[in-house]
Amino acid sequence: MYKYCSLSDILPNFALSCLEWLVIMEWLINLFTTTDSIAHIVLLYAIVIAAGVYLGKIKVGGVSLGVTFVLFSGIVAGHIGFTAPVNILTFIQDFGLILFVFMIGLQVGPGFFESFRKGGVTLNGLSTAMIFLNIGVMFACYYIFFDTSNPNNLPMMVGTLYGAVTNTPGLGAANEALSSVFEDGTAPQIASGYACAYPLGVLGIIGATIAVKYICRISMSKEEAELEKEEADNGSVKPHFMHLKVTNSYLEGKTLLQVHDFLNRDFVCSRILHEGHVSIPNRNTVFHIDDQLFIVCAEVDAEAIIAFIGPTIEVDWKKQDEPMVSKRILVTRSSMNGKTLGKMHFSSVYGVNVTRVTRQGMELFASNSLSLQVGDRIMVVGPEDAVNRVASVMGNSIKRLDAPNIATIFVGIILGILFGSLPIAIPAMPVPLKLGIAGGPLIIAILIGKYGYKFHLVTYTTTSANMMLREIGLVLFLASVGIKAGAGFVETVVQGDGIKYVYTGFLITVIPILIVGTLARLKYKFNYFTIMGMLAGTCTDPPALAYASSVCSKDAPAVGYSTVYPLSMFLRILTAQLIVLFFCG
Repeated sequence: MYKYCSLSDILPNFALSCLEWLVIMEWLINLFTTTDSIAHIVLLYAIVIAAGVYLGKIKVGGVSLGVTFVLFSGIVAGHIGFTAPVNILTFIQDFGLILFVFMIGLQVGPGFFESFRKGGVTLNGLSTAMIFLNIGVMFACYYIFFDTSNPNNLPMMVGTLYGAVTNTPGLGAANEALSSVFEDGTAPQIASGYACAYPLGVLGIIGATIAVKYICRISMSKEEAELEKEEADNGSVKPHFMHLKVTNSYLEGKTLLQVHDFLNRDFVCSRILHEGHVSIPNRNTVFHIDDQLFIVCAEVDAEAIIAFIGPTIEVDWKKQDEPMVSKRILVTRSSMNGKTLGKMHFSSVYGVNVTRVTRQGMELFASNSLSLQVGDRIMVVGPEDAVNRVASVMGNSIKRLDAPNIATIFVGIILGILFGSLPIAIPAMPVPLKLGIAGGPLIIAILIGKYGYKFHLVTYTTTSANMMLREIGLVLFLASVGIKAGAGFVETVVQGDGIKYVYTGFLITVIPILIVGTLARLKYKFNYFTIMGMLAGTCTDPPALAYASSVCSKDAPAVGYSTVYPLSMFLRILTAQLIVLFFCG
């Protein structure tokens, strides 16, 4: 049977339902409008960062802006009034910047000083020239296109400069320096200039790099063929393995140490076969005619060693009476940090030999002077029980590496803040120079990454952990800057000098790349793919590196990028502060 409801029965329920919806709506409105609540602030950052990251995955012509879209997402949020207290935004911005630059420094530290070796000096010189050309073009645009009597115009051009070269840490350093120059809180929101110049900056770096190819009439196939030839001719420090037979009569009765000293070349003899017996040689092992050796050395030394000892042969070590094992052992014990292979006396103490070391995906020859670092993988050859003893000494526990070394990170940040706060008085500068929260942590992180083991600081961080902390710091910084700049962004673009920031930023991007790229090719004869990597590294621009890597099957772009990246990052941050403190005061 049907049950009929009267109007008097329905109305109370309907009213209650409406009241519940009103309560829910009021709660949502309060959540989005009560700017000083923790829930609101967390929600704000979550929405801005999530939206920016997802939008950054969109590619146009195979190129995306990546996490930089978080900045634009923050600008939209700030423009519509979805914001937070300024002091909270500033704190999160500065903390994110510190975390970002510190993890960068920790990553590049081990290779920072090595980047100046051989051709790296010239590449870093070209990179430095390009950085100062960027600054020169910025000043030229400032005097040509802008009203120099307006004190806000030069700071805005600094923001445009760092958008044009896609360098976010430089923007952070400039922002911090501005706060010391404009102490009354009237510092211009230079992120607007950054945001205007950034999109064309990404495209301009790639476009100008392609233009260098046509200016210099470069054939991509010829450049790739030259790289293959260089690889074939290059005697690298990568380990080279060979089996030799002792045929030089001079070596009869000589010890391994005597042979090593006479050759004056670094090599490891990991196994020796004498009269059917296999053993692990040490410095006192005596060589005899017809002995069979397993030698590991740098490729460049292989020919000389063969000429002195004897010809290469085929040997199956598994068939010998005393089998040896080869095992990769992971260095996880912090006490091993900084110890050289020579001081470990592997052959005399443990009866094994270390033939090579793998560090951050790169194989290194195990020279006596090589210092061990936590995270290294060493190849150990010897009897199984001896190899196992070495494994216990080294740690060889993957679980230890999974545990983050948080203490080192925060000790480094403490030192970085203290170092960055030291005032350096420079003549003609209105206020003392301070490296600040960007430069101080960066320099300390580089030094810790290189020399931390000497102070028993474990600097090892997995690549994924480093990337995670770096990206978290970056998105927090970008979101904060975008939200703060969003309030006046539309006015800057529509009513202000937004269009000027776009085309002056494009000039700042393109002109130095064309000059330096052409110079690197015509005068210094660098391979075009190396030039592509160098230009991308100078602008610290991953999309440009990704493009270079997509058109080259070799690792030349990555080598060029990594060679100049550490110094470029350092100079971008330092010059940002110097420009602001010298010229914007």
